[in-house]
Amino acid sequence: MAETATLTLRNQTLELPVFEGSEREVAVDIMALRAKTGAITFDDGYGNTGACRSAVTFLDGEQGILRYRGYPIEQVADGASFLETAWLLLHGELPNKGQLAGFEQELKNRATIPEAIHQLYAALPAETHPMAALASAVVAMAGFDKNADDPKEFGRLYLDLLAKLPTLAAAWFRRSQGLAPVAPDASLDYTSNFLKMMFGASPDAKIAKALDVLFILHADHEQNCSTSTVRIVGSSRANLYASLSAGVCALWGPLHGGANQEVLEMLEAIQTDGGDVKSAVLKAKDKNSGFRLMGFGHRVYKNFDPRARIIKRHADNVLGQLGIQDPLLSIAKELEQAALSDDYFISRKLYPNVDFYSGIIYRAMGFPTAMFTVLFALGRLPGWMAQWKEMREQDARIGRPRQIYTGATERQLSPISDR
Repeated sequence: MAETATLTLRNQTLELPVFEGSEREVAVDIMALRAKTGAITFDDGYGNTGACRSAVTFLDGEQGILRYRGYPIEQVADGASFLETAWLLLHGELPNKGQLAGFEQELKNRATIPEAIHQLYAALPAETHPMAALASAVVAMAGFDKNADDPKEFGRLYLDLLAKLPTLAAAWFRRSQGLAPVAPDASLDYTSNFLKMMFGASPDAKIAKALDVLFILHADHEQNCSTSTVRIVGSSRANLYASLSAGVCALWGPLHGGANQEVLEMLEAIQTDGGDVKSAVLKAKDKNSGFRLMGFGHRVYKNFDPRARIIKRHADNVLGQLGIQDPLLSIAKELEQAALSDDYFISRKLYPNVDFYSGIIYRAMGFPTAMFTVLFALGRLPGWMAQWKEMREQDARIGRPRQIYTGATERQLSPISDR
């Protein structure tokens, strides 16, 4: 007999189906709740609501587990490249040598962006935030694709977007700095080519590797704000360009992709205040101080963020390789050690998360703070596209949340002379 959950509401009893996911996550199916009782559930922020069935990524925040298509993130980050990870997310399996070589070549062949995009960038003020420029460019790309609305074209669309997004991001950075764009270099790997388009020279291999790992760690993260946005926009049958542009905008927010930017802004504030890390830690413990340590703890992970363990090693390698003497990086390292050894943070499991370390690495590599969220978007692109593809293949219903109305009850409109 199938398992059910019993809900009693105002003397009416309803048996609701119960099912499990492949990792034994239990869900109560409330699809029939409103039709049979007239009631809805209330779940602010959807933190307890499963909006879809997905086979892309598994996350267990209590245990600190993250897996892409079943593979632990630790194994993926240590044993695969970003492009192998992108293939895995999009196709469900890792590529063989021939598939990977063909994939890499396809991306190199498609990396050039239309000249009109450079003209679009030229029309934007140089101080435009890079995420605004990227969102604009992504949706504008639909204008160059007469088959953008055909879901059968997904295989080509994802290649075009994965190839062109680094070029779009680097072209805006160069434009904002008053520099000429750097053309894609087909002799370089995906991440090294991006760094060259950004800074004009081929990067050190260790630096490129660290960025490649950061892209892997950001590639997907279950049904977060931006991924849910991509899926819900796509559920209206909006094309992939429009859905991804919406995802870029959702990622822009400081509570999501902008968190690593806030880490650097926090470090700058500590430096301006005299660089006293002990004082900053004391203020973070004081609920009335108004000061908050950014980059510590996580909405989902109630344990150590598994991505943070991985990227910490690369942060140490990058800082050692570059030999940079930066007061902000020194403050960051001191803050990290203070938090990791303080019972207040340990007892609350407020460990440094991936945003804390990624901000440090990006700064060491020479990226301006405003570009941090763009780098997040480049990494998250394969996950967004894999989730969009899955949603369309499931023929998902259009997203349409309910609400608990709290406004005025019915009233009568009076003529303006009586108001």
